[in-house]
Amino acid sequence: MASMKHISRRDLCVSLPAFAVLGASASTAAASQARAPENFAGQTLPPAGQAPAPAPASPPAPANVLAASRAIAFDAMPVRTMANGGESRDIVHGALATGETVNLHQSMQVVAAAPNPLHVIQHSEFILVREGSLEFQHESAGQIVSETVGPGGVIYVAFGTRHTVKNVGSVPARYFVIAIGGDAK
Repeated sequence: MASMKHISRRDLCVSLPAFAVLGASASTAAASQARAPENFAGQTLPPAGQAPAPAPASPPAPANVLAASRAIAFDAMPVRTMANGGESRDIVHGALATGETVNLHQSMQVVAAAPNPLHVIQHSEFILVREGSLEFQHESAGQIVSETVGPGGVIYVAFGTRHTVKNVGSVPARYFVIAIGGDAK
Protein backbone atom coordinates (compact mmCIF):
# COMPACT_ATOMS: atom_id res chain seq x y z
CA MET A 1 0.00 0.00 0.00
CA ALA A 2 1.18 3.58 -0.63
CA SER A 3 2.58 5.64 2.23
CA MET A 4 0.06 7.69 4.25
CA LYS A 5 1.46 10.85 2.67
CA HIS A 6 0.61 9.60 -0.84
CA ILE A 7 -2.41 7.34 -0.31
CA SER A 8 -4.81 7.07 -3.24
CA ARG A 9 -8.59 7.09 -2.91
CA ARG A 10 -8.61 3.47 -4.03
CA ASP A 11 -6.12 2.52 -1.30
CA LEU A 12 -8.27 4.37 1.24
CA CYS A 13 -11.45 2.59 0.12
CA VAL A 14 -9.68 -0.76 0.33
CA SER A 15 -8.39 0.14 3.83
CA LEU A 16 -11.64 1.41 5.41
CA PRO A 17 -13.01 -2.05 6.28
CA ALA A 18 -9.71 -2.89 7.98
CA PHE A 19 -9.86 0.34 10.01
CA ALA A 20 -13.42 -0.51 11.07
CA VAL A 21 -12.35 -4.00 12.13
CA LEU A 22 -9.37 -2.62 14.06
CA GLY A 23 -11.56 -0.10 15.87
CA ALA A 24 -14.19 -2.68 16.73
CA SER A 25 -11.68 -5.29 17.84
CA ALA A 26 -9.68 -2.86 19.98
CA SER A 27 -12.76 -1.80 21.94
CA THR A 28 -13.90 -5.37 22.58
CA ALA A 29 -10.57 -7.20 22.97
CA ALA A 30 -10.48 -7.15 26.77
CA ALA A 31 -14.13 -8.16 27.12
CA SER A 32 -13.85 -11.04 24.66
CA GLN A 33 -10.92 -12.60 26.54
CA ALA A 34 -13.13 -13.17 29.60
CA ARG A 35 -16.03 -14.76 27.67
CA ALA A 36 -16.57 -18.04 25.90
CA PRO A 37 -15.70 -17.96 22.17
CA GLU A 38 -18.40 -16.45 19.94
CA ASN A 39 -19.19 -16.50 16.24
CA PHE A 40 -19.65 -13.34 14.16
CA ALA A 41 -23.29 -13.06 15.23
CA GLY A 42 -22.27 -12.91 18.91
CA GLN A 43 -23.54 -16.43 19.66
CA THR A 44 -21.50 -18.55 22.09
CA LEU A 45 -19.71 -21.38 20.32
CA PRO A 46 -20.10 -24.91 21.67
CA PRO A 47 -17.08 -26.84 23.01
CA ALA A 48 -14.97 -28.58 20.36
CA GLY A 49 -16.68 -31.70 18.98
CA GLN A 50 -20.25 -30.62 19.81
CA ALA A 51 -22.76 -29.46 17.22
CA PRO A 52 -24.02 -25.87 17.61
CA ALA A 53 -27.53 -25.34 18.95
CA PRO A 54 -30.10 -24.18 16.39
CA ALA A 55 -30.13 -20.40 16.01
CA PRO A 56 -33.08 -18.61 17.61
CA ALA A 57 -35.33 -16.51 15.37
CA SER A 58 -33.84 -13.06 14.86
CA PRO A 59 -35.80 -10.10 16.16
CA PRO A 60 -36.68 -7.43 13.60
CA ALA A 61 -33.83 -5.01 12.92
CA PRO A 62 -34.13 -1.49 14.36
CA ALA A 63 -35.27 1.17 11.90
CA ASN A 64 -31.85 2.85 11.84
CA VAL A 65 -29.91 -0.27 10.75
CA LEU A 66 -28.28 0.30 7.38
CA ALA A 67 -29.08 -3.14 5.97
CA ALA A 68 -30.16 -2.34 2.40
CA SER A 69 -27.74 -1.22 -0.32
CA ARG A 70 -28.75 1.93 -2.17
CA ALA A 71 -27.55 4.97 -4.08
CA ILE A 72 -28.12 8.43 -2.62
CA ALA A 73 -28.45 11.34 -5.04
CA PHE A 74 -26.76 14.62 -4.09
CA ASP A 75 -30.05 16.56 -4.26
CA ALA A 76 -31.70 14.00 -1.92
CA MET A 77 -29.28 14.85 0.91
CA PRO A 78 -30.83 17.27 3.43
CA VAL A 79 -28.75 20.44 3.56
CA ARG A 80 -28.02 22.57 6.63
CA THR A 81 -26.61 26.08 6.21
CA MET A 82 -24.11 27.17 8.86
CA ALA A 83 -23.83 30.65 10.42
CA ASN A 84 -20.38 31.09 8.78
CA GLY A 85 -21.77 30.46 5.26
CA GLY A 86 -20.76 26.81 5.06
CA GLU A 87 -23.11 23.92 4.57
CA SER A 88 -23.47 20.31 5.58
CA ARG A 89 -25.39 17.59 3.76
CA ASP A 90 -26.45 14.60 5.85
CA ILE A 91 -25.98 11.34 3.96
CA VAL A 92 -26.35 8.40 6.38
CA HIS A 93 -26.88 7.96 10.13
CA GLY A 94 -27.38 4.60 11.75
CA ALA A 95 -25.85 1.25 12.54
CA LEU A 96 -24.29 -1.18 10.10
CA ALA A 97 -25.56 -4.74 10.11
CA THR A 98 -22.23 -5.62 11.77
CA GLY A 99 -23.04 -3.33 14.71
CA GLU A 100 -20.84 -0.24 14.21
CA THR A 101 -22.59 3.11 14.29
CA VAL A 102 -21.86 5.35 11.31
CA ASN A 103 -22.55 9.01 10.57
CA LEU A 104 -21.64 10.21 7.07
CA HIS A 105 -22.01 13.78 5.87
CA GLN A 106 -20.57 16.06 3.22
CA SER A 107 -19.44 19.54 4.25
CA MET A 108 -18.38 22.76 2.56
CA GLN A 109 -16.41 25.57 4.21
CA VAL A 110 -16.25 28.92 2.43
CA VAL A 111 -12.93 30.75 1.99
CA ALA A 112 -11.77 32.56 5.16
CA ALA A 113 -14.70 31.26 7.23
CA ALA A 114 -14.20 30.91 10.96
CA PRO A 115 -13.85 27.19 11.74
CA ASN A 116 -15.50 25.38 14.61
CA PRO A 117 -13.51 25.86 17.81
CA LEU A 118 -11.23 23.04 18.95
CA HIS A 119 -13.48 20.25 20.22
CA VAL A 120 -13.24 16.64 21.39
CA ILE A 121 -15.07 13.78 19.70
CA GLN A 122 -16.17 10.47 21.23
CA HIS A 123 -15.90 8.45 18.01
CA SER A 124 -13.30 7.80 15.28
CA GLU A 125 -13.48 9.99 12.19
CA PHE A 126 -12.10 10.11 8.66
CA ILE A 127 -12.24 13.38 6.70
CA LEU A 128 -11.78 12.90 2.94
CA VAL A 129 -10.95 16.16 1.14
CA ARG A 130 -12.61 16.41 -2.26
CA GLU A 131 -11.80 20.02 -3.16
CA GLY A 132 -9.77 22.85 -1.63
CA SER A 133 -7.29 22.75 1.26
CA LEU A 134 -7.96 22.03 4.92
CA GLU A 135 -5.70 22.79 7.86
CA PHE A 136 -6.12 20.09 10.51
CA GLN A 137 -5.29 21.37 13.99
CA HIS A 138 -5.17 18.69 16.66
CA GLU A 139 -3.71 18.10 20.08
CA SER A 140 -0.79 15.71 20.32
CA ALA A 141 1.22 15.21 23.53
CA GLY A 142 -0.27 18.42 24.98
CA GLN A 143 0.66 20.56 21.96
CA ILE A 144 -1.49 21.82 19.07
CA VAL A 145 -0.16 20.47 15.77
CA SER A 146 -1.20 21.81 12.33
CA GLU A 147 -1.18 19.75 9.13
CA THR A 148 -2.58 20.75 5.73
CA VAL A 149 -4.15 18.44 3.12
CA GLY A 150 -5.56 19.12 -0.32
CA PRO A 151 -7.78 17.26 -2.79
CA GLY A 152 -7.58 13.49 -2.28
CA GLY A 153 -6.00 13.97 1.16
CA VAL A 154 -7.35 12.19 4.22
CA ILE A 155 -7.44 13.28 7.84
CA TYR A 156 -7.84 10.66 10.56
CA VAL A 157 -9.19 11.92 13.89
CA ALA A 158 -8.74 9.35 16.65
CA PHE A 159 -11.32 8.82 19.41
CA GLY A 160 -11.02 11.54 22.06
CA THR A 161 -8.83 13.91 19.99
CA ARG A 162 -9.24 17.67 20.45
CA HIS A 163 -9.26 19.13 16.93
CA THR A 164 -10.68 21.48 14.30
CA VAL A 165 -10.41 21.90 10.51
CA LYS A 166 -10.12 25.22 8.67
CA ASN A 167 -10.31 26.12 4.98
CA VAL A 168 -6.89 27.60 4.16
CA GLY A 169 -7.29 27.56 0.38
CA SER A 170 -8.56 30.04 -2.21
CA VAL A 171 -11.70 28.03 -3.10
CA PRO A 172 -14.48 26.51 -0.97
CA ALA A 173 -13.25 23.35 0.79
CA ARG A 174 -15.53 20.37 0.15
CA TYR A 175 -15.05 17.18 2.13
CA PHE A 176 -16.74 14.03 3.44
CA VAL A 177 -16.78 13.14 7.13
CA ILE A 178 -17.14 9.48 8.13
CA ALA A 179 -17.73 9.08 11.88
CA ILE A 180 -17.53 5.50 13.19
CA GLY A 181 -18.51 4.04 16.58
CA GLY A 182 -18.82 5.85 19.90
CA ASP A 183 -21.32 8.69 19.78
CA ALA A 184 -21.64 8.64 15.94
CA LYS A 185 -25.42 8.29 15.90
